[in-house]
Amino acid sequence: MPHFIIDCSENVIRLKSADDIMQDVFNAALSTGLFDESEIKVRINLYSYYNNGNSLKDFIHVFTYIMEGRNTEQKANLSKVIVSKLNRVLPEVPVISINIKDFEKASYFNKTMLEL
Repeated sequence: MPHFIIDCSENVIRLKSADDIMQDVFNAALSTGLFDESEIKVRINLYSYYNNGNSLKDFIHVFTYIMEGRNTEQKANLSKVIVSKLNRVLPEVPVISINIKDFEKASYFNKTMLEL
């Protein structure tokens, strides 16, 4: 936890490698001090086909899922840090955005929580 899922137009990885983009998001998230390095997960989905406001403008959108407990200011700062980093390294991408959703602790479960 957290999960950063990067959706972007396929052309974006012609500007910068997928590994570098994922590392930039990883480093930006880590820099906020909200997460332990070993907890951060980043993935990327590339889109060949999309309609972005009736155009084919390149885009990056980061869907972020974190465990509940961070306040609005912390989440707003996380959003700003990640979008700022992506804008610095990919200034030619006209649409860069993020949203953050909280996982509910009461209903979250993963394999490590299984009693074997």
